[in-house]
Amino acid sequence: MSETCMLEDVFSSKGRVRVIRVLAKAEELNISEIARRANLNYRATNNHLKALRNAGLIQEKRFGRVRIFRFKSENTKALALKQLVEAWET
Repeated sequence: MSETCMLEDVFSSKGRVRVIRVLAKAEELNISEIARRANLNYRATNNHLKALRNAGLIQEKRFGRVRIFRFKSENTKALALKQLVEAWET
């Protein structure tokens, strides 16, 4: 996926939707915690995060070996996804 990815690409996987929901609620987490909360294995979580990062929806910060992921709130599409999750959860 690229920054011009289709909506279908973002929602094409239940695992990716789980990752989106987890990050929308928590704002910022490391990959292990995302995997645990999304009930996915590390490799699947890493692949979904890579796709979401390539789409420009999330941001990765590195602190040595620790990687922290968060929604890019400055991206209107990421913000819309977060609002969708919040609306759906209420």
